[in-house]
Amino acid sequence: MTDTAGTPSGTDQPEGRTPGPAVGRRSTLGPGAGASAVGRRPTLRPGAGASAAGGRTRQRRKRWLRRTALGTAVFVLAAGGTGWAVYEKLNGNITKDMQAAEELKRYERERPTPSAQGAQNILLIGSDTRAGAGNAKYGRDSGTARSDTTILLHLAADRQSATAVSIPRDLMVDVPSCHKPDGTSTEPVFAMFNHAFEAGGSACTIRTVEKLTDIRIDHHMVVDFSGFTKMVDALGGVDVCLAEPVDDPDAHVKLPAGRHRLSGEAALGFVRARKSLGDGSDTERMDRQQRFLGAVVNKLRSDDVLLNPVKLYPVLDAATSSLTTDPGLGNLRGLYDLVRGMRDIPTERMQFLTVPRAPYANNANRDQLVEPAAEHLFAQLRTDAPVAVAPQSDTDKGDEEAGDPSNPPSTFRGNTAADDGCG
Repeated sequence: MTDTAGTPSGTDQPEGRTPGPAVGRRSTLGPGAGASAVGRRPTLRPGAGASAAGGRTRQRRKRWLRRTALGTAVFVLAAGGTGWAVYEKLNGNITKDMQAAEELKRYERERPTPSAQGAQNILLIGSDTRAGAGNAKYGRDSGTARSDTTILLHLAADRQSATAVSIPRDLMVDVPSCHKPDGTSTEPVFAMFNHAFEAGGSACTIRTVEKLTDIRIDHHMVVDFSGFTKMVDALGGVDVCLAEPVDDPDAHVKLPAGRHRLSGEAALGFVRARKSLGDGSDTERMDRQQRFLGAVVNKLRSDDVLLNPVKLYPVLDAATSSLTTDPGLGNLRGLYDLVRGMRDIPTERMQFLTVPRAPYANNANRDQLVEPAAEHLFAQLRTDAPVAVAPQSDTDKGDEEAGDPSNPPSTFRGNTAADDGCG
């Protein structure tokens, strides 16, 4: 213990000094003590000044922390409010295909069983409708729409590969009876594949694909011409390499050979042109579409679009406002999970091919499946088995086109996102 003079109690005191009261005890002052104490500066214990200063510092720090915490809370709430508003806007952009969902429920018993656990099959449908904002300039609205492009995208369960299979619009297939928007039903018919979308929309197209492949479609997306151009423009254009010049007045595209960055309108003309490119066949057109999709993948990755909110927002805004999807993908979380599952797939394992096909026996302007190659491909997708693709020349048809029943193909004609169109 110490006394008021700062001297330890129980030791000799300096001469003329009276020991003060011990700390912690109340002292009794004699007569006049109060008067004598007036005007005298109190004596502090060693360290008492530092302790008081430290207390004031702690108080200031507490007040500063309270103000900072309040400011941070306001900032977080404001940012959260903005983020929520953006989320709600993008979420509200997406059109859910409820009619297709109800139609597929009606035929649930006849649909294939789900694929291998964890794998997913998404049907991508490009509609040639002229209805809707921005589509009238592509032609007269006939009141009907067909599937201009249809791609079956298979995501492996381990998300280490993705296989996109184009289905020719001129492929002759069995289209089942489907419900039309006016409530009537169509008759089953053997017709070109793109008739299914005209007959019963996306649900009819899905059921046709499922009957053709015995692969269950887990999700689907539909995009029209205008939506396609918006998404390409939101990316700032997509780079492609042309081995030969392109000049197609009908598609409104004229480009010399070499590398080009295509805007939305030019990209649409590029992927749709068929009269002035290659041999004019739909197979050539599908090859271009596949290479363009590979270029889109490279664009997303090279510019880090998925990791940059400033770049990502316009892409999401264009994509969500352009898509019609099943309810499972009809929200940002569903689309995010889909993209997240694909973002780490190496470009050389993002594969593109067309179903094994050949000219239809009764009409050279139509297509038919080549068996057993087609069934071999479908079986690999059903069981989530690896699919190998490689470029093939016209003179090297191989077992895929030959249709040798005793030797199904081990490699299919196709390319990957890592391939360059200029070789």
